[in-house]
Amino acid sequence: MKDRWEERTQAPLLVLAVAFGVAYAVPIVAPGAAPWVHRLCTHVEWAVWAAFALDYLVRLALAPARWAFVRSHPLDLLAVLLPMVQPLRLLRVVSTLLLVGRRARMAPQITLTTYVAGAVVGLMMFGSLAVLHVERDAPHGNIKTLGDAVWWSFTTMTTVGYGDHAPTTGLGRVLAVGLMLSGIALLGVVTANIAAWFISRFDRDDAVERRHTELLEALTLEVRELRAEVARLSVPEGPPPAGAVPAAAPPAAAVPAGAPGPESQDVPAPTAPRS
Repeated sequence: MKDRWEERTQAPLLVLAVAFGVAYAVPIVAPGAAPWVHRLCTHVEWAVWAAFALDYLVRLALAPARWAFVRSHPLDLLAVLLPMVQPLRLLRVVSTLLLVGRRARMAPQITLTTYVAGAVVGLMMFGSLAVLHVERDAPHGNIKTLGDAVWWSFTTMTTVGYGDHAPTTGLGRVLAVGLMLSGIALLGVVTANIAAWFISRFDRDDAVERRHTELLEALTLEVRELRAEVARLSVPEGPPPAGAVPAAAPPAAAVPAGAPGPESQDVPAPTAPRS
């Protein structure tokens, strides 16, 4: 039941995650928008949080081992317990990415690599929005535009860190630590899966080559046995060795009494001389 629920709710929760992203980005990118726009975005965020909370509770109720489910889904639980707290509300986006990729973990390496690359882009985008929201009004902050925030997120996730833009608030630095750890982990997963894909290809090629080698060795052994058999059958039989006893002649057939012997056969009877 739990797997069926997760399969049926995967697409709707993905749509809700996109709606959450838009509702989260609009007030940050357009702070001067109409008040009703900000209220609508707030309502959408709460509605998405409620949907994720309901999904978590249903999956918890359907799980055969509930404590094991709680331990294996810490981000989902954290996103439900700490709604709308900066920057922890971004964990709902992370939870959604994990939900979308739940079945991709057992997929081939290329599919998993695509999923992880999408997660990198999503974290970088939302990290940029979060740091812009935190650092825009900071007295000594130097991240004032969306372009600056995206550039900072990119250099932070790749651990390059040029230093031209850096957060100055405590919350911004917490975001930086999260992005650095996420970037190292996700990019490491991409590299590991690409390497695993090449290794699996090499293993398949080695297996095919070993199979061909075994077949060739078996065929070579069979050809050798056939050659030996042909050579044995083609050798002519020589004269009997010296001192060999010749085979005895078969016994003559018994002659019944009164019957002519073999010497009397085909021999004309002698005639008396004439006087």
